[in-house]
Amino acid sequence: MIKTFVLDTNILLHSAVALESFADNEIILPMAVLEELDRFKSRHDELGRNARHVIRKIDQLRKNGNLQKGVSLKNAVGDTPAGTLRILTTKGKNYFADLDIDIPDNKILMTAYRLHNEGKNVFFVSKDINVRLKANALGLQVMDFEKQKINFDELFSGCREVMVSTDEIDSFYKNSTLTLSEEMRPNEFVMLIDKTTDKHTALGIAPEKGNIIIPLSSESEKIWNVSPRSKEQRMAMELLINPKIQVVTLVGQAGSGKTLLAMAAGLQAVVKNNLYERILVSRPIVPMGNDIGYLPGGKEEKLSHWMQPIYDNLEFLMHTEENNAHSIQKYIDDLMKKNLLQLEALTYIRGRSIPKQYVIIDEAQNLTPHEVKTIISRAGENTKMILTGDAYQIDNPYLDSSSNGLSYAVERLKDLSIHGHITLKKSERSKLAAAAAEYL
Repeated sequence: MIKTFVLDTNILLHSAVALESFADNEIILPMAVLEELDRFKSRHDELGRNARHVIRKIDQLRKNGNLQKGVSLKNAVGDTPAGTLRILTTKGKNYFADLDIDIPDNKILMTAYRLHNEGKNVFFVSKDINVRLKANALGLQVMDFEKQKINFDELFSGCREVMVSTDEIDSFYKNSTLTLSEEMRPNEFVMLIDKTTDKHTALGIAPEKGNIIIPLSSESEKIWNVSPRSKEQRMAMELLINPKIQVVTLVGQAGSGKTLLAMAAGLQAVVKNNLYERILVSRPIVPMGNDIGYLPGGKEEKLSHWMQPIYDNLEFLMHTEENNAHSIQKYIDDLMKKNLLQLEALTYIRGRSIPKQYVIIDEAQNLTPHEVKTIISRAGENTKMILTGDAYQIDNPYLDSSSNGLSYAVERLKDLSIHGHITLKKSERSKLAAAAAEYL
């Protein structure tokens, strides 16, 4: 039976290619969706770009026939018929007196409910949880947009434990290599645990896809006078200092050291080792692309409000050099004047080419998969990208731990030799921060 998918506006704003994602079924766009797209089309952020893309796509499809009667999406595979797109006006009575029909969401719901009453196999698709709840209360089948979702409970952690014999661990320490029976992903860490005593362990990494592991580099034992407080932090440092690994994803709860380690490795690579021309740090202004003009001052002053966590980490790193507060601020200012450190709003990264830079994208869990793709695709030659975030602290109302761009990148890139990932499991900021992350 042909399924009828009624799409909420946020589906099209979330993914500009959503219209091609429902195979040979019928897609319904209520007129209220077009009205909302029209309101978004003039914006200069990702939502505006997606709105314009969808409007242009619908205009192309209009040439295939009558949008009210239905036009072919031309997405047929083999002998499978193509899906169709229809645009319907919200007409007829309001079936439920307690729904305000002047609200666009409710107009969309009424269109879906009318089709349901006509006997259609209707699925209402929205990323808005509350609208899905209302649709379900009306007796409609509801769903989220699943195309770019991953199973967060099975997210690649970047490390596995392998039980081995005492002789194998001793051989690993002696020969600096070990061949296992299991196959590892590129840059995956392996914790070797002695079968006879779990106190006898060793930590290795697979330099490429296969079953050979080697010890971690001695260079990752300390970077910019920062030493790891956990084995996960040591693994993160290994990925961050390896120039062959061009994109690193770090997932972890608040206080686990994601941003601090990324900044320390960036300073080491840029200031001490001269591997890159500068550190470029950015984080989304949630929702991404919001106009920062509402804050006082010029661009740098406006950005300072959003970048304060970056300054906090820089000050901590400089304190390890035993500097006083005045000299710390002077050092940071000097880095920025020499263009060794640049802070930028994500709004301005789209369209750029970024070569020879150490790029840190903080709070990447607030980005959509498409936004993450857009950012990583800006990387030029000899650029390293670091994406950090906590998938449980998402401010974007249409994203969750399974649909955000950071989680998506981890799963999609995990088999590439230029990618490394580790999940930081423990808060190292303080005992209080650790308690808050675990119990609150």
